[in-house]
Amino acid sequence: MVASRIDGVCVRGIVGCVPEGRETVADLARRFGEDGARKVAAATGIEERRIVAPGQCTSDLAEAAARRLLDGLGWEPGSIDLLVLVTQTHDQTLPGTASLLHRRLGLRKGAAVLDITHGCSGFVYGLWVAGGMLKPGGRRALLLVGDTTSRLIDPEDRAVAPLFGDGAAAVALELDDRADPISFDLGSDGAGAPYLAADGGAMRHPDRPARLFMDGTQVFAFTLREVPGSVRAALDDAGWTTDMVDHLVLHQANAQMIRHLGQKLGVAADRTVVALREVGNTSSASIPLALAASLADSLTAGPRRLLLSGFGVGWSWGSAALVAGPLAVCETVVLPGRKCPAESAAPASPAA
Repeated sequence: MVASRIDGVCVRGIVGCVPEGRETVADLARRFGEDGARKVAAATGIEERRIVAPGQCTSDLAEAAARRLLDGLGWEPGSIDLLVLVTQTHDQTLPGTASLLHRRLGLRKGAAVLDITHGCSGFVYGLWVAGGMLKPGGRRALLLVGDTTSRLIDPEDRAVAPLFGDGAAAVALELDDRADPISFDLGSDGAGAPYLAADGGAMRHPDRPARLFMDGTQVFAFTLREVPGSVRAALDDAGWTTDMVDHLVLHQANAQMIRHLGQKLGVAADRTVVALREVGNTSSASIPLALAASLADSLTAGPRRLLLSGFGVGWSWGSAALVAGPLAVCETVVLPGRKCPAESAAPASPAA
């Protein structure tokens, strides 16, 4: 495991973005039967998922979130020194999606951009990378995370079709000498690569489309094996006890697994965030989407101690202990179903 601490970097705001399109348990029941669909919903806590419309890409969701965030903060695009994008579902093979977003957001020439291909642990890794890169020479950074995993799903695959949704989030980071340090613990184990993968469409298999495969038993075993130790390492580095944590926000993959890990870590149920019922597993975006959907009032009211952990594909995992708030903006917007200018994204309803 890699332990790390970043000083002097503050989170200023968070905006999540989900697409307008939905697939519900009722929709799944027409393919898998009523009993099968209901059993999956009961086991995972997922009642519906957000799905992008034809022609929409990860960049569309990320752009909508970033525009609303910049507007809410009153930041000019030219004031951004660094843009880091975390996604597994790039718009195209090249150039990287971060370069496309640099142009579309109107960032200044010379701002640094970076694409990171990471999944479920991607938000914590992105926070670590963006925070570390910002400190030496910049002042403000945009961390964008998101995936359109529905593009990789075989709609007839019962193992993954009921689980994964699309979404993105934008997080604003700024240098601030008064900011509390952020403690990280990061790790990986490439032996887990075969158990959660989409290898079609690549050079090795160019003759078949990329389809997501997941061995749920292996994923669950990996999570129980690696995640508690990583979370405790970040907690220890911060000098916190579990009683000091205001909110535990884990990768939103499965409600039962989240509650089980919360109990294992000794964090009370009312401080363990479960926020996947109406969006599904949104991969790298799941943690910031959960923050924006469930903790907006808390995070805009004052400082909160957050314990975060993302884990999955790779295997990879990352945990962080940080103080965030009061945030100037913390909300969720919805990208309409047709492809349109991202600034037309509307505020999400409370159900989103």
